Amino acid sequence: MSASRSSRWFVAVGVAYLVLLQAGALAGAERATLAVLGLHGFVVHVLLGKAQALVPTYFDRDLASARTALAALPLTATGAAVLAGWAETADASLAVGAVVWAVGVAVVVAVLFASLCGNLTGRETGTGDHNAHRRRVDRAANAAMPFAFLYLAAGAYQTAAAATSLPGLAVGLPAAAHLLAAGGALVALFAVGFRLFPRFLAATPPGALVAVVLPAGVLAPALLAVDFYGDAVFRTGAALEAVAVLGFGLAYAVLYARSDRTRVGLRAVLAAVVSGAAGVGLGVAFATGALAATPGRVLAHLRLNVLGLLGLSIVGALYQFYPPSVGDLPGCGDRLAAASVVALAGGLWLEAAGRLAGASLPASAGAAVGLAGGLTVAYLVGAAFLART
Repeated sequence: MSASRSSRWFVAVGVAYLVLLQAGALAGAERATLAVLGLHGFVVHVLLGKAQALVPTYFDRDLASARTALAALPLTATGAAVLAGWAETADASLAVGAVVWAVGVAVVVAVLFASLCGNLTGRETGTGDHNAHRRRVDRAANAAMPFAFLYLAAGAYQTAAAATSLPGLAVGLPAAAHLLAAGGALVALFAVGFRLFPRFLAATPPGALVAVVLPAGVLAPALLAVDFYGDAVFRTGAALEAVAVLGFGLAYAVLYARSDRTRVGLRAVLAAVVSGAAGVGLGVAFATGALAATPGRVLAHLRLNVLGLLGLSIVGALYQFYPPSVGDLPGCGDRLAAASVVALAGGLWLEAAGRLAGASLPASAGAAVGLAGGLTVAYLVGAAFLART
């Protein structure tokens, strides 16, 4: 069993959850349901899949057991489905789904940690001599990656604890969502992003921004979780998270400006960091009391961060790994991929504006456009997978 095959299966499930997320938004699903579809379904599955393919090579290691990792996929896939179906209840099914999903995540995280055995700090980077100038950033990025895995494990446990009688690390499912999103997914985005995007763009990121983003990104989620919607500690975590997200966005903008490459996937990441700036701005406004956390505003914050910052970054990276032109189905190519990015980003921004303004019509219109974008992403990624089988 190869790491690439296991990775593709996880990615395929994640992209299917992207479609369900967009359909749920259009159907008016509750915030908790959308959080589960977006994080536990879409983001975490793609993250676990690509981590299997990328992270061991970044640490100059091989994946410990692709077969064991793939065996966990039925647990995470079905667990997320049950979680989403009962997210707004206290039904026993919610507890079963949470525990099953958490066990699946724990298995994959254990495989990833086992893969890094002997090089947990990431000093060995597998960076070739032709990229010797990148080794300092590669080592810093590697050092952050185990923290992403720890946050994934903590978020998985907190998900189970929030639905059962297990003692929690924090309070409730929203805290689990922050551990998974701000902790596992965002730290992984920063760490992998500082290795991937400079190579995709054939440019070098500003070292000062790397030195700020990684430690701020690693520390912030812990502060947010331990004092969730609390006082000074929570506000400090929100401020650090803003520094990390805005710093990463600025670093990517510099990389993009220094590059002469304009592929559609790389433009998708630009839309992602713009969404992230808006999403983190709302979060800081909530934390400081400058803006009341009404249901519509909180949902806009969730969507901008999960579908915007994380989701569009994922889509951009997927289009780099699985070029749209690889597919043999009708319409496959960069033009359709660009349309999918415009639909996802434009639909999201229209939806968020509607939710912030309390206007249901633009919110619904944006969700409809975003669903079309999600379906197009699934079509293109699926076509690329079929072409490679």
